[in-house]
Amino acid sequence: MQYTLGFIGCGNMGGALVASAVKSLPASEIAVCDYDQTKTENYAKNYGVAVLSAEEIVKTCRFVVLGVKPQALAQTLAPIADFLRARTDAVIITMAAGTPIANIRKLLNAEHFPIIRIMPNTPVALGEGMILYTLSEVDERNEQDFLRAFSKAGQFDEIDESILDAASALSGCGPAFAYHFAQALAKGAYEQGVPQDKADFYAAQILLGAAKMLMEYKNPADLKTAVCSPGGTTLAGLKAMEENGFSDATVAGVTAAYHRALELQK
Repeated sequence: MQYTLGFIGCGNMGGALVASAVKSLPASEIAVCDYDQTKTENYAKNYGVAVLSAEEIVKTCRFVVLGVKPQALAQTLAPIADFLRARTDAVIITMAAGTPIANIRKLLNAEHFPIIRIMPNTPVALGEGMILYTLSEVDERNEQDFLRAFSKAGQFDEIDESILDAASALSGCGPAFAYHFAQALAKGAYEQGVPQDKADFYAAQILLGAAKMLMEYKNPADLKTAVCSPGGTTLAGLKAMEENGFSDATVAGVTAAYHRALELQK
């Protein structure tokens, strides 16, 4: 039997992509593999996908999705590289941070192989993800089929690989930064007497509403100005944030994530 998608590694990100893929493709076209059998059994039970070995996936799946951590790529690819090189109709999808396409080819010992490198984020599980991708030796048909397979994941943007790691320091790590901000917002309200559950709800709804405003009106500086009345409460809050290093700390966070991606390339 031939499958469209085969996932080797189903961690948080791989699992989120599986959850997205079953909204676009029949479960019968998706296979999963992971060293944690509890995960794959749950995917089979909840989504109806097939559970295969890594060898079976590379032999039978059109798109082979590598969902393992960068440090595990070498040991993952070593036993299956021969089977992949024997394929003439397979495409690799890799999401390993800080791992260029050239490195994947070296691990495969294949000078040429169609590869799609993606940097998704976990909101793909809800159809609200941001998926950056770059192509190498992938024809238009395979690109369109890849986009269709994950069409329910969220927004896609093709980007040059030279800036993929820098961009994913924002898009890939950004949800965690946003959750961190939401926690801080809620804590600020809680310390002023707002019940925790209400503070958490308000923070989440604020981020949702603000994101929709940004998508609609685009300019964060103008939107910020529109909320700030001279001498008002919002301006006082923003002033305190900046005095405590908010913008600098946020820029430093994105920069540190990017530098870590560069370290993973070594």
